[in-house]
Amino acid sequence: MTRARPDEARPDAERAASLSSRRLAAVNPVERCQEVHYCLPMADESLLARIEELVKEEHSLQQREQDDAKDLDALELDRSRLEQVSIELDQCWDLLRQRRARRDAGQDPGDAQVRDADTVERYWQ
Repeated sequence: MTRARPDEARPDAERAASLSSRRLAAVNPVERCQEVHYCLPMADESLLARIEELVKEEHSLQQREQDDAKDLDALELDRSRLEQVSIELDQCWDLLRQRRARRDAGQDPGDAQVRDADTVERYWQ
């Protein structure tokens, strides 16, 4: 009698999550973060926690940018990461607004979709 591999014995959703987490371990941290936070359904509280993390990182990068003024390579890396953080923050806020609007309209907030960077960066504020 052949024995099922551990992944095969699990329900489909649980098996997919397990496979996904192993696959995510192999990608760079930025891609992993975006996939973990945006591909899985998330509660508003999780989204708000991610926004708080990004704001802290943004403040840290802004401070480091001032400190790295003499080191051009470090300065460029900080500016690049700051741009990524800024875009992800805009995407998080946009997703949170969509979820709240869908809930207020009696729709499923889980159906809200992350909009691409070009879309959220072109909003008028």
